[in-house]
Amino acid sequence: MIVVENLVKTFGGFHAVDGASLMIREGSITGLIGPNGAGKTTLFNVIAGVLQPTSGRVTMQGKDITGLPPHDLFHRGLLRTFQIAHEFPSMTCRENLMMVPGAQSGESLWNTWFGRKRIADEERALQAKADEVLDFLTVSHLADNKAGQISGGQKKLLELGRTMMVDAKIVFLDEVGAGVNRTLLNTIGDAIIRLNKERNYTFVVIEHDMDFIGRLCDPVICMAEGRVLAEGTLAEIKANEHVIEAYLGTGLKNKNQVASV
Repeated sequence: MIVVENLVKTFGGFHAVDGASLMIREGSITGLIGPNGAGKTTLFNVIAGVLQPTSGRVTMQGKDITGLPPHDLFHRGLLRTFQIAHEFPSMTCRENLMMVPGAQSGESLWNTWFGRKRIADEERALQAKADEVLDFLTVSHLADNKAGQISGGQKKLLELGRTMMVDAKIVFLDEVGAGVNRTLLNTIGDAIIRLNKERNYTFVVIEHDMDFIGRLCDPVICMAEGRVLAEGTLAEIKANEHVIEAYLGTGLKNKNQVASV
């Protein structure tokens, strides 16, 4: 699905991503872990077009997407969520979802005068789709709540719901579990697994919660200092001496501690 080749992103003289290369298999849920400052979010931002790469190449299903802007990647089915949810706080959860699809008829001034029936028909279809998504995520009771008034975990579910309003092919989830209680995190995990199995979504997940990563992800990729350090199952990653060194600055004698990182 995604191939990253020798990707570099510098800020001044600092290499946030330093020659990273990796592949994301179609239909997988890939975990991306690493200590703070490893370059994980910067890598996401470059792949998703939020930042321009200094050098390197990114392809999606064999087509070069290096440096394409987010709106272009959106139409190709590449979406991402953020560590801090980006909702429209004064709009309802249903309305937040209905905003997602592009090229809506109501965006045309001509249609607001002469295409009102088309707009009304389209909005009814979008509302039905939004209600279906909320039901899938088990938060249909929040449909009419203002998005700014729901909990942080519910906002993460709403962000996941946005990806369901379009034909997403691959979704990059940045710390979906940050600030989320265990019950809601399990709900988010259930939704990700269902989307992967039932709708063939490909996911890449940045997360520090190793239990969450272990439940969802295979393979797991570990980054450190802007580079890919190791790839494998979570058990293999936890046993990797280089990974332990990156997290703890210690050798094999303390490898058991990495499980709690």
